[in-house]
Formats: sequence, C-alpha cells, structure tokens
Amino acid sequence: MSYLAKNYRRKNLSFYKGKGSFLYSNNGKKYLDFVQGIAVNSLGHSNKILNEALKKQSKKLWHVSNAFIIPEGEKLAKKLAKRTFADSVIFQNSGAEATEAAIKIARRYFFSIGKPEKTRIICIKNSFHGRTIAAIHASGSKKMVEGFGPKVPGFDHFNFGDHKKLKSLINKNTAAIMIETVMGEGGIKVIPSWCIKAIRKICKEKKILLILDEVQCGIGRSGKFFAFEYAKVKPDIVPIAKGIGGGFPIGAVLMTSKVSKAMVPGTHGSTFGGNPLAMAVGNAVIDQINNKLLRNVNKMSEHFISNLNILKQKYPKIIKDVRGVGLLIGLQLCSDQTNFIKKLMDYQLLTIRAADNVVRILPPLNVKKSEINIALKIIDKVCGELN
Repeated sequence: MSYLAKNYRRKNLSFYKGKGSFLYSNNGKKYLDFVQGIAVNSLGHSNKILNEALKKQSKKLWHVSNAFIIPEGEKLAKKLAKRTFADSVIFQNSGAEATEAAIKIARRYFFSIGKPEKTRIICIKNSFHGRTIAAIHASGSKKMVEGFGPKVPGFDHFNFGDHKKLKSLINKNTAAIMIETVMGEGGIKVIPSWCIKAIRKICKEKKILLILDEVQCGIGRSGKFFAFEYAKVKPDIVPIAKGIGGGFPIGAVLMTSKVSKAMVPGTHGSTFGGNPLAMAVGNAVIDQINNKLLRNVNKMSEHFISNLNILKQKYPKIIKDVRGVGLLIGLQLCSDQTNFIKKLMDYQLLTIRAADNVVRILPPLNVKKSEINIALKIIDKVCGELN
C-alpha cells in the first residue's frame, strides 16, 4: 500500500541506480532513459562532477537564510549574467516558482513607474507555465484549472500563431507577453525565430515586457545556451529551471536592470531559493555547458532527427511529424501515443508524452551516438510491430 496521494499516473516501475543515459530498475533491467526527469538531468544520471560538487558543499554548509550573503549564489548569478542578456537574477526552487516570480516582477515593474493598472499578461492558449495557481491560469487550459476555484484574473490568451488576435488583446492594462520559446508540454512546438522577433517588436512598440519561458528548453537543450538566441532577441525576463540543476532542484528568474530595479527588499523571497547546496551544483552544471557540449547537442540532434525522418518516410501510417530543436525532440504519431510509449518501455527505452499525440524524447546533453542508435533501433522495431 502506498501512502502517497494519487495525483500522478505512475508506471509500475522503480529504479535503484542511474548512470549517464541509463537507469537500472529494481526488477533487474537496464533502461535507456530519454526522459531524464523531463529535461532535468541535463548531464545524465550521477554525473561525476556534480556528485563531487554536492559532496564538497555538503561538508561545509547546507543552508543559510537569504538575510545573509550566499557566496555560491553570487558566483552563479555572475556566471548567468555574463553568458546572457541578464543583469540580475533571483533564485527559486522550481520552474513553476520561476514563472510565478516572472509574473510578479512584470507587474511590480509597472507599479514602480507609476502604472499600477498594467497587470495583464498575454499567453498562448494551452501552453504550460507550471502547476501552481497563477501558472495554471497563465497556461489557458480548461483542463488544468478545472476544480480549483475562482479564476485567477489577469491573463489573456491567443492561439498559437495567431498574431492578429495577439495584437487585439493588447490594451492599457497589458504588462507583458509571456510565451515558451519551445512549447514542451504543448507538443514540442518550436516558436519560429521570425515569430519571436515579431513579438519582440510588438512589445517594444507597445512599451510592454517580453517574458520568454525557458524552463524546459533552456540551459543548452536547444543547442544554444538559450533557445531564443536563434532569434537574436533580448527579452526582459526569463524564468529557468530543470537543466540548470542537473537533477538538483533549482529555478531562477533572469532579468534586465530596468526591470530588476522594481524588486526592492520585501517584494519577493524564497526560504530555500539560492541555498548553498543548490548553488554549488548549479555552478558545476553551468561550467559544463560549454561550446564543446553544445556542439555535441547539435551533432547528436542532427543525427537523431535525420534518422527519425527516415523512419517517418518508412512508416507514414505511424509517424506524422518529427519536431524539435537540439535534444528537445517530438515524434508526433498519427494516433494516440499511449501504446507506442508502452511498447518502447517494454523494449527498455523510456520516453514521455506531450500534447498532439507527441512522444517526447529528451536525452541528456552529453548523450552518445551509440545510445541514440539504440533508441532508433527500438523505435524502428515498435513502428514495424504497429504498422
């Protein structure tokens, strides 16, 4: 009997060990893990450098209040700022916390410049920004908000790609547009660079803020440090999480100096955000997200996606589309993906679902070509059985 709540649809499978791209189950099997905690274990399981960083810090100091300077956090914030558009960082513990903080920061900015009426955030309908109360309303999904009481006000929505509707939603109360650079839960929909540029232009013209949610696609997963770098734009606020901790709970909000000036003492806080243990791991992760690793992401992505497209041609009744960027890959099927994912798991390949009948594939960023080839063989085999 489990005493855990039933809010997850858990598979009857558990693991005792992980190493690199593989998980070892309690039933004696070795699985190729292309879920990696849903894009969390960016450097694979039990990464030696991360293990050492955590071990070293654990012997010195686990936790101290943000009422004091935390040197490890100062160090990580500087690294993030030097590599990105950001001038300031606020650390959190998760992606949902980071997006909630991003919403607060956008509203607080306009309050600080004498425009408290500007509170509304425009988002893509059926996007995903987390499962906390404001985040589910930002996502614009009826299913996600069902049963959770009064609607949280302050959000407007447009359908993916409908720029005409987007423009019509902007009014004197609009504070920001918040979108995922790549819609992960929504079916691995990559927002085209021209679209992000157009939205950046709209924000500039209307004097509102641009929030780009890179919780799932950021920190090297796209083949660049941030996915929005392909569009060569500068956002105002970027929430991140998942990959920055490499498996350790870390979230953060990156922002420009213009926006961060509004975040004075007392406006936001987190008991555990920026704790020394998390910051030590985050520093070790960032140090490994270098040009060599990004080259591997792009090289492995090209190999994986090109071969998945070959399988698409081979099995047109099974595979409808191959989507994605870097190692954030979606295999859209012609019908529901539940049985397909189960069969992959039967052959010891772990993947996870997304919207639009998409099988989401999320290898670690340091994945090997030989491991991708194992996955391709299994996918080919399952397609053949279901064809």
